[in-house]
Amino acid sequence: MTTYVSPSPGQKVQADLARSWLLVNAVQPARFQPAEDSAADVVVYDIEDSVAPKDKDAARQHVVDQFANGHTGWVRINGYGTPYWEQDVAQLAEYISHELDGSHHNGGLLGIMLAMVESSDHVNETAARFPGVPIVALVETARGLQRINSIAAARGTFRLAFGVGDFRRDTGFGSSPRALAYARSQFTIASKAAMLPAPIDGPTQGTISKNLIQGASIAAEFGFRGKLCLLPEQTATINAGLSPSQEELTWAHDFLAEFQKDGGQIRNGSDLPRLARANGTIELAEALGIEWIRPDSDDYGSAPTDTYHY
Repeated sequence: MTTYVSPSPGQKVQADLARSWLLVNAVQPARFQPAEDSAADVVVYDIEDSVAPKDKDAARQHVVDQFANGHTGWVRINGYGTPYWEQDVAQLAEYISHELDGSHHNGGLLGIMLAMVESSDHVNETAARFPGVPIVALVETARGLQRINSIAAARGTFRLAFGVGDFRRDTGFGSSPRALAYARSQFTIASKAAMLPAPIDGPTQGTISKNLIQGASIAAEFGFRGKLCLLPEQTATINAGLSPSQEELTWAHDFLAEFQKDGGQIRNGSDLPRLARANGTIELAEALGIEWIRPDSDDYGSAPTDTYHY
């Protein structure tokens, strides 16, 4: 079995497959250890939206101290063009440069989540300051959505993320899946066209499992394979909701067994998308360390016959 699970508490799953991205207010270092101890695939130290202007310097220093003490993680920095962006990149880049002199790879910084991305230049200018560091472009405005294709195609973009709250404030849209259907679709289409990993959806409020399951289901329906989280308690539910289910795995294994039994040759037009979905489902489960447990009965749902796949 091939696995991409990392031992790092700041990134337990390879970032292109990561499901739960937990934002942690960096002005409150007491929250750092609970975040690492949670089920979060990725811990993101936040020095942007959750931090008041007067606390930016302290939050930034807390993150540097966290890395200096041997911890790892991602950092959400302020948007390009704000005075805080320059301060964020200057301090983090200076720390990395110092650590590299001591042969420490990026000093614990695993990646950058860049807020308020509205053009490819925002990503590329940031990438130039962090060579080799992956950047998630967080698109949160109408202007950003209009340029989503060029942002996705930017040489510095590793993955797209949807800042739902700020997008709704900017546009006046409601929160229903129908209201945000066009916007969500654009993220998935742009990611696919640019050959990026599937995008990351915005957070769901609260800790009620029913709401979190519904939020993960909506994200998955629109082709998202990751989701921002605001609380450690949300992460396990989001992981489960964005992982292949046992029913999907049973279908995938049974389809492949049937396909091989019939000679392993394409029989009709439905075989290609089904084959891609079956292989993709099994490969993703293996990468996430999810074990398939064959059910006692064959009572499980059928997978779609179109090109919907992981």
